[in-house]
Amino acid sequence: MLTRILTYLHQKQSAFRVIDTHAGAGRYDLTGDEAERSGEWRFGVARILQARFSDEVQALVAPYLDIVRAFNPPRELIAYPGSPLIARALLRPQDRMVACEIQDAARKELIRNLSRDPQARVVDLDGWTALTAYVPPNERRGLVLIDPPFEDKDEFSRLAEKFAAAYAKWPTGIYMLWYPAKDRRGPDRLAREIASVAAAREGGGENCLRVEFSVAPQTADSGLVSAGLLIVNPPWTLASELKTVLPELEKPLGLGGAGRYRIEVVRP
Repeated sequence: MLTRILTYLHQKQSAFRVIDTHAGAGRYDLTGDEAERSGEWRFGVARILQARFSDEVQALVAPYLDIVRAFNPPRELIAYPGSPLIARALLRPQDRMVACEIQDAARKELIRNLSRDPQARVVDLDGWTALTAYVPPNERRGLVLIDPPFEDKDEFSRLAEKFAAAYAKWPTGIYMLWYPAKDRRGPDRLAREIASVAAAREGGGENCLRVEFSVAPQTADSGLVSAGLLIVNPPWTLASELKTVLPELEKPLGLGGAGRYRIEVVRP
């Protein structure tokens, strides 16, 4: 979805900016101890790279797949690019990115991965502070990616609060908010709150798209098997593209059966 949104922004020559509030290290070693211990990538990106898609879906996912393959030797998968490196790959010469990371080791790794890139600025700033500090950007077009770690119990309410503050300053930007979907109460409340804020600024419009994907049914000991994204001011092409792509991800990403997805416009 990140690559589809940035590809859409390419349709105009005017510059855009990407603001990644919780950027992480940027590149992840799939041969390291942590990746080997969890093994999640074997059931995620590894399966996507091996899947056979229809021509229509292949054209839509090609920008993402090409970026992942660019970080790996031919026919091998040893590294995965995080959101800042995926976004950087889709910046044109006139575009810019701000990547925020306060965890010291991750920030230093991100700086190394971006190699002091003049188009991509890494800042030692809390993502929640950056969310309002960097909007509106000078470019007036762009995407804010909010992908917090969800380590605190109040993260859902904080996400809604900080989004509202940023949206008040920049109501024309595209916002993509990630959340875990371990139950229905928190995500449903978050979706309603985000949609209400967006609709209030737009005079009652419906400009909040919700997408969730589950690789398996949620149980008490299943861990995180479902996640979602809320996209405010989505490109007008995004919903139809996702309705084309998501059905072909159900089989390769499902664990012990087909995965499940939902896509809907959220009404306040």
